[in-house]
Formats: sequence, structure tokens, C-alpha cells
Amino acid sequence: MSTFAASKCRKTVKARTLKKDKVNIVTMGCSKNLVDSEVLLTQLRGNGINASHESGTDDNNIIIINTCGFIDNAKQESIDTILQYVEAKEQGLVDKVYVTGCLSQRYKDDLEKEIPQVDAFFGTRDLPAILKKFKADYKHELVGERLLTHSSHYAYMKISEGCDRPCSFCAIPIMRGGHISRPIEELVKEAQHKAAGGTKELLLIAQDSTYYGLDIYKKRNLAELMRRLSDVEGIDWIRLHYAYPTGFPMEVIEVMKERDNICNYLDIPLQHGSTDVLTAMRRGTTREKQENLIHSIRDVLPDIAIRTTLIAGHPGEGEKEYQEMVDFVERMKFERLGVFTYSHEESTHAYTMEDVIPQEVKQERANHLMEIQEQISYDLNQEKIGKTFKVLIDKKEGGHFVGRTEYDSVEVDNEVLIDASKHYCRVGDFVNVKVTDATEFDLYATVEE
Repeated sequence: MSTFAASKCRKTVKARTLKKDKVNIVTMGCSKNLVDSEVLLTQLRGNGINASHESGTDDNNIIIINTCGFIDNAKQESIDTILQYVEAKEQGLVDKVYVTGCLSQRYKDDLEKEIPQVDAFFGTRDLPAILKKFKADYKHELVGERLLTHSSHYAYMKISEGCDRPCSFCAIPIMRGGHISRPIEELVKEAQHKAAGGTKELLLIAQDSTYYGLDIYKKRNLAELMRRLSDVEGIDWIRLHYAYPTGFPMEVIEVMKERDNICNYLDIPLQHGSTDVLTAMRRGTTREKQENLIHSIRDVLPDIAIRTTLIAGHPGEGEKEYQEMVDFVERMKFERLGVFTYSHEESTHAYTMEDVIPQEVKQERANHLMEIQEQISYDLNQEKIGKTFKVLIDKKEGGHFVGRTEYDSVEVDNEVLIDASKHYCRVGDFVNVKVTDATEFDLYATVEE
């Protein structure tokens, strides 16, 4: 497994000076991993253990690395981080290094052989085992409570774990296991706790959010969950991510339409615009069905921002299939789009297919799609000039306060920039702004008095 080839450490770890145990959790990968790290942090502190998340200090003697194993680049970054802290351990700068998360779940045996200096490897569902290393117990009374590792005005909420889908390119079921929904009552309790702590926006995440409830309620119950969360006092925005298109429950869009605090925003990964490639991907749908779904969603809720992701270079994607995806993007005019190049992942169904498209061709195709999207995004943003929007302020950066409309999620979407020399905004507050200018991915605005 070439991914585990030794590589040079990219960071310098300074000598520590604190003598008592201090734990630092380092998180790689996606928001779902971040939630896992926050749960671990909460449990450690709940057991009286001095723990922090990516503290940035040099006085931590125990390191827990929560890894990502999704695609090659993410795997290599996780491995480099492990090697960095293993080297620090060998220099006597830290005492113990523990590794958990998706990479550890997927390649535990290989990692144990190749990096034996790590004190223990854990899988994605091994929280009690990690706590045992600290002579700590899993505290059930902390379920629904979670220390946030970022500004408290927004919080990710993982509504389920794992995935039952057979997508050809995806190793998530290998790393995360089968789909398990969290009960509505537990999620409502978590939302109430977050609201009491000042959280105003909930970002619902999962490996497959539209599958929610099938295992415990014997029906797709995402719409009911969203209604119940919408009733929680203090939650101003609820945002839906990772909605699988096949079998998409349209009542979710009806709930968005009827509830003011559910954002008119949908993250729905479509992956491709060619029926032949969608078949090869084992997505259980066709281009026509996907287009009909998007049209149906927009018919019910015209004022919706749809975010999707596509994969360039999947086995079976010839020039014809790629041009079909280009046409798909041009016709659908998605408000938000991300494009990834195909990664040939071991143990997936697509790994049995020939990965014959050169990486540079995959990247060229991805870049071309994003160039098309830039123009679409620019045109859509130009239409916003002169209009007023409700914006949630996330941070102050340079000479601007930076916020988001309901049509934009954290980190991945457009931002609203407000001149800090002319206006004062408080992070975590909502303000009404008037858009004065726009680029492909940013809006410039003034605060409405």
C-alpha cells in the first residue's frame, strides 16, 4: 500500500514544558469527523481529563489523531500527521500517540505493522475503548451535550452514522459501517442544549441524510425530524447537508417551504450528469431522473440554493460522457457546485474497473467544469446587487466582517463581506445587509440601519 510510504514531517513540534498529562485532539477530514472529535473532547473533559482540540501549544503530552481515509490526498495528509507526532514521541516531546477515525478503521492492520510507534489504533465507533485508555467511562448523561471547537453560533449535528448505499467509488461503508439513525428525541435534546449555549444555526450532516429513520422508524423520517428541530426555541437556521438523490423525500422541501427557520438550501451530491456513468457508479438513478428531481424541487421552492458535487474521471467516463456532464451543469445552473477528481480506492466496487484516465485529464475536466460554474455563479450573484439579505456574521477577517446568507453553508459556499471601517458587526449576530457589488463567489454589502 504505497500510501504508507515514509514521508518527511511538515511541521515542527516544540519541546513541552508541562509535566502533568494534557491531551490534544487533532482532526483531519470532514465535518463528521469534527463532530466525533467534539464528542470525544466532551467525554474526556467530563471525566476530569485536561483535553483540548488543536490547541496550538507545545505542552500536550498525549496526542489523539482523528484521521481521514476518504481519498489519496486525505490519506497522505493523515499519515504525514501521524508520522509528525511519532517523530515527536521518539524525541521525547510527547509520551503517547493514539490514532482513530476513518484511516485507522480502514487500514488498522497495515498501520500497526508500518507505524508500530503508535500506542494504539481505534476505529470509527471505538469511543468507549479510547476512554478506557484514560481510565475513563462513557458518560451517558453527556449525550446531547458537545463542546464546540469553533464559534458557538453554529453547530454541526450528525443525525446518523454509516451508510447502506452501494456507490462504486465510495469507501465510507467500509470505514463507517452500516446506516444507524439517532433517535429524534436525542437530537431534539442536543438542539435544545445547543440553543441554550447560544447556537443559532444547526447544520444537519450524515453520510446519507435522506435515509434517516428507515432503520428505527421503518420509514424515511427526515421531514419529521426537521419539524421537531424547527420547534426548538432559539434555533434561527437549520441547514440540510448530504441528501442522497435516489428516493429523495419531497416532503422535506414542503417542510422547508412552511418553516421560516429552515434554510432554503439543499446539499444534494449528484456525482455525474451521464446516465451511463451513473449506472457504473451504482447510484440507482439516471440523468433524466436527477433533472426531474431538481425541477420538482425548484417548482415547489423556487427560492432555493442547491449545492451539489460531481466527480470527474470515473471509470467509463469517455469524452461523450464528460460532455454530457458539461451539458448537465450548463442546463441545471446549480447555485453551488464542487468538483472532485476520481480517486481509485481499494476495496470499492470501482477498484475492479480500469482507472485509465490520466490524472491530468481528470484535473483538466474538473477545472473546466468549475470555470463553467464560475460564470453561472457570477451571473446569479450579479442578480443580488441592490437586494437586501439577512446575514449571519461568522468572523472578522482583515478589513471585513464576513457573514453568510441562508443560501450559503460554512466554509464551502459564498461569503458576504462588510467593510469593517464603515460598519461594526458582532460575530454570531444576524444583520440585514444590502448587496452593493458581487464577484463569482463573494458578495459585498452595507449594513441596513
